[in-house]
Amino acid sequence: MANSALTRKSGPGYGAKTNGTNWRSRMKPQDAGDLSSSVDERRPTRNPFDVMDVPNPNDQEVLGFAACATLAGTEDDENAKAWTAPCDRDQYGEIEGNWCSRWNGGADPTIPGDAANKWKQGQAEVKAAADRLYLLFDWGNGARRGLIDAYRKGTRLVGKYINLTDPKVTRPWIGLIVSNQRIDGRWTGGRLDFRR
Repeated sequence: MANSALTRKSGPGYGAKTNGTNWRSRMKPQDAGDLSSSVDERRPTRNPFDVMDVPNPNDQEVLGFAACATLAGTEDDENAKAWTAPCDRDQYGEIEGNWCSRWNGGADPTIPGDAANKWKQGQAEVKAAADRLYLLFDWGNGARRGLIDAYRKGTRLVGKYINLTDPKVTRPWIGLIVSNQRIDGRWTGGRLDFRR
């Protein structure tokens, strides 16, 4: 997907302010703060799932992507309409917990007939550690897994994804916590969203 598609300005909420922050605004490097501040040196991994860590989750590629990619959290966003069945567990009081995930923008060669425009859905779990959010998710009926390690500033998330099944695949990712039922997400090739 070309960068111009990532910065498309459409929808009734363009330029809308929420809690004093314009969610379409780009992240500036100085807004990132100390992105390594929550690393616990005593753990074998940074992430609370004890799976392979995302390498360099705050590198220049991530910051460059965050500076040009936007998410608005509007009612006409692709992730606004519920695409998963409501969960019967009342866990909506906090961001941590079980979620459903889906992504598009790339074809998974292990899924017969897959294409970039098709959504790959699965299950996810979200855990917080200090100023970071970790999103462990799967697709392909649980056969493939990924991890997002993202710095959290308010409702904005900036980080990187690693394909745990094929660790040479890593991509920058940004997210917007719209509510405890919806996290809009974007990677360099398309969308990577979470709902419950």
